[in-house]
Amino acid sequence: MTRLRRFSPLPGFGLAMGYTLVYLAIIVVIPLTAVGAKTLTLGWEAFWSAVSSPRVLASYQLSFGASLLAAGINVVFGLIFAWVLVRYRFPGKGLVDSLVDLPFALPTAVAGIALATIYSQNGPVGKLLEPLGVEIAYTPKGVLLALVFIGLPFVVRTVQPVLADLEKEVEEAAAGLGASCWQTFYKIILPHIAPALLTGFAMAFARAVGEYGSVIFIAGNVPMVSEITPLMIITKLEQYDYAGATAVASVMLIISFILLLIINGLLGWMQNRYARGA
Repeated sequence: MTRLRRFSPLPGFGLAMGYTLVYLAIIVVIPLTAVGAKTLTLGWEAFWSAVSSPRVLASYQLSFGASLLAAGINVVFGLIFAWVLVRYRFPGKGLVDSLVDLPFALPTAVAGIALATIYSQNGPVGKLLEPLGVEIAYTPKGVLLALVFIGLPFVVRTVQPVLADLEKEVEEAAAGLGASCWQTFYKIILPHIAPALLTGFAMAFARAVGEYGSVIFIAGNVPMVSEITPLMIITKLEQYDYAGATAVASVMLIISFILLLIINGLLGWMQNRYARGA
């Protein structure tokens, strides 16, 4: 019996897969393997000393804590931004839509300098906040502000097309059946956009964890107070402590991978639940 070959409208799977694996190995696997290999040159005691010093632990707390908080803030305000851009027409809408992408195009160092200038004690906004006892620049609040700034577009651009695909007739039907605004949002809109919101959260968090340029200018870089983990890695590299730098980077990589794995698992669960509900 003649064996039938499967026909694909897009042939070349073997070549495309081979190219994908080679490219992935060169860009991702080999550099990460090199980081792990350099870390293994340390003994256990030296490794533990490098990654668990009080200064490094404080940087972990600030980097991951501020990144999670900034991603959460961006989920709320990114949804509002996306809702306004999709559902309303107003003068200057195109300009506002373009400004959302500004953190993508703006060099991170420029963003950091601009934020530090605006929110410092002598800046236009810092002067207004100083009498209230609120200090933004050169504090952990400045780190949070910078991470919110660079992460907002990820949420907006992830949620925006999903909201655009949601037909208004569905909301009108819910309102016609007596549902309140909150019930319509919770029962109709939120299940539809929840996977996109979680994806935007994961992308904003991933970007924030590794952010460096926009943070160092507004953070103040005070040891045990406003030092981020990427700065600790740079500091160790400047001291020619390459093994210590890769050790800190390895811990950061492992924690980030675990958090993203949890988020992606939750995203898959939500998508399956939504598909069954649909």
